[in-house]
Amino acid sequence: MIITDDSGYGVPSTFGGVIPTPALDRVAQAGLRYTNFHSTALSSPTRAALITGRNHHSVGFGVISEQATGFPGYNSFIEKDTATLGKILKDNGYSTSWFGKNHNTPSFQASEAGPFDQWPIGMGFDYFYGFMGGDTNQWEPANLARNTTYIYPFVGNPGYNLTTAMADEAIDYMQRINALDPELPFLVYYAPGGVHAPHHPTPEWVKKISDPHLFDPGWNKLRETIFANQKKLGVIPADAKLTPWPKDLLKEWDQLTPDEKKLFIRQADVFAAYVAYTDHEIGRVIQAVEDLGKLDNTLIIYINGDNGTSSEGTLTGTPNEVAMFNGVELPVEAQLKYFYDAWGTNRTYNHMAVPWAWAFDTPFSWTKQIVSHLGGVRQPMAISWPKGIKDAGGIRHQFHHVIDIVPTILEASGVAQPEVVDGIKQRPIEGVSMAYTFNTGNANAPSSRKTQYFEMMADRAIYHDGWMAGTKVLRAPWVHFEPKVGVLDYPWELYDLTKDWTQSEDVAAKYPEKLKEMQELFWKEAEKYQVLPLDASVVTRLITPRPSITAGRNVFTWTRPLTGTPNGDAPSVLNTSYTFKAEVEIPQSGAEGMLITQGGRFGGYGFYLLKGKPVFLWNLVDLKRIRWEGPEALSPGKHTLEFDFKYDGLGPATMAFGDMSGIGRGGTGVLKVDGKEVTTQKMVRTIPFILQWDENLDIGSDTGTPVDDGDYQVPFKFTGKINKITLTIDRPKLSPEDIKKLEQAMREKKARE
Repeated sequence: MIITDDSGYGVPSTFGGVIPTPALDRVAQAGLRYTNFHSTALSSPTRAALITGRNHHSVGFGVISEQATGFPGYNSFIEKDTATLGKILKDNGYSTSWFGKNHNTPSFQASEAGPFDQWPIGMGFDYFYGFMGGDTNQWEPANLARNTTYIYPFVGNPGYNLTTAMADEAIDYMQRINALDPELPFLVYYAPGGVHAPHHPTPEWVKKISDPHLFDPGWNKLRETIFANQKKLGVIPADAKLTPWPKDLLKEWDQLTPDEKKLFIRQADVFAAYVAYTDHEIGRVIQAVEDLGKLDNTLIIYINGDNGTSSEGTLTGTPNEVAMFNGVELPVEAQLKYFYDAWGTNRTYNHMAVPWAWAFDTPFSWTKQIVSHLGGVRQPMAISWPKGIKDAGGIRHQFHHVIDIVPTILEASGVAQPEVVDGIKQRPIEGVSMAYTFNTGNANAPSSRKTQYFEMMADRAIYHDGWMAGTKVLRAPWVHFEPKVGVLDYPWELYDLTKDWTQSEDVAAKYPEKLKEMQELFWKEAEKYQVLPLDASVVTRLITPRPSITAGRNVFTWTRPLTGTPNGDAPSVLNTSYTFKAEVEIPQSGAEGMLITQGGRFGGYGFYLLKGKPVFLWNLVDLKRIRWEGPEALSPGKHTLEFDFKYDGLGPATMAFGDMSGIGRGGTGVLKVDGKEVTTQKMVRTIPFILQWDENLDIGSDTGTPVDDGDYQVPFKFTGKINKITLTIDRPKLSPEDIKKLEQAMREKKARE
């Protein structure tokens, strides 16, 4: 069961794209291509639905785990009454494994302290090798784990890339299982990081893709090329219409300057190289199945993308995705000057510009995060099973959804959905089997799925019997804040997909009764599957309080080195005042190394000794570094080092009043040695929302990437002795006067609106 990341309908060559995907071609030629298959438009939700056979809200994943809230449809918990495919097959004699991305563990349960019932091992998979969270640095993964143990500090061999290493692991696993018991059936859930940002292909693949100059004609011509290819392949109807380019949102290629074109072509080349590289490694895993002599009786499901292509890279792209999620954009000229040659290397956490994403979702409109338009949810898929599918090279157009994969696998393998698992009564699987499509005689049979709702951050839609009604897109995915319109006031559109395959003509005004019928159906489905209450908030959910091992605590103490506390389990020093105090002993030979750090090269802080001198450094999303450094190396003996930061803003509490001015404000930092102030500096702005999420909080060394490559390289182990490190957080508190001012400002804002 293969699923790639952030890749829309027009990406792979198998479905008309210009990027070669021979592994997907191989599966399609040996089996079937599915042209009407759908995701949830976002990562964690699609994957939760994929492994459970239930709708994403039904299993607590209305959004990604980092945005979880307390409502049942959004709490990021896959409960025991919705056993995963891994658990079901394991209980029926299968060896079950999971390789690659795991974005289905609550972010506040991702540490080695557990609990582990929401990790792959706890969800029924015998073996897990992959990364915890939404993405990772493919060159230097800091959130890579085997089963329940993190692999750090990560120091790879020259040329190491996780995309290849993961394929090696999967191949080794299958060979090992086969050697031990050739009759043992297996499930391999293979979920590479490609092609989610950061786009990290090897240089060889970048050269291979860039040499043909595929993207020199630009994104508008690319759409036309893909659209023509799709018609030739028969993966869109002959009478399908290409949706119009959104001129009010995105520039056309001919409007760009030479510098813009140069940068954007580089971004597309690297993205495409990552697509081709990822597919190549998937091909190695498939070939390994054949080498074992088991390809004929292996069901291979290859889903291209867990949502449409991502437009989270801003209108001009970004060398650092962490910067984008903190609302920071870098001008084209700066990207060209500082990051062009490094694009895709370990020096970038890169993402391409929005118009490429739109083009790669051809023939549809919109992108990842959007469920009301097919660009966000229509995924290319191919399934092969030589023993069970005889219509090799066939195409299927039946409407289906990611929740239909589990029942398809169960039917093909002859395993019934269990009524009880480990003594717990199971909720019914909500998907329907697609196995009927394997029969040549059913090539044009009506779909067994008649109805499917969609919802993501209040954007919503409903499909029923060839009709699709959905809300108008009021927030572009590259905009971080919810629209000013209330969620119940979104205007709706209506499409007859039996006549309009690409959603090119809104017929809501023509069929008002049909639209009303569809809207009523949506609300019934929303109530049934835990979709309510609707919530349009986006990035602000990242700083919304949630369960955590740090919840309710203001003082944190470490008395020994401790590495690998994930971002979701670490205390946050964003939008607040705080004090770090380190009590250390320096040997006669002197000392240096890391005391405490969180994040890394693309956003974070570090408190360390450099050649004996104390340093506190803030890496502001790799665009600026603010450092406080003592003038002298510490003498041998005991010392107390302090970094005290006084924040100027009122913090996240102001969000309750619709005021974001309390977020990302500046402050003053003071570095002290043995109670004596050695340097003071003002920091004008701070990181507002999130540090580099794939890295950790580390004490005594650094497990990921350096916060400053010029100062040190990992692991930078502290060579003295840490007696105690204390972090004290002083969160801003709203006074009655503050509340009155905010309430008055909110009233004035509403009056202006």
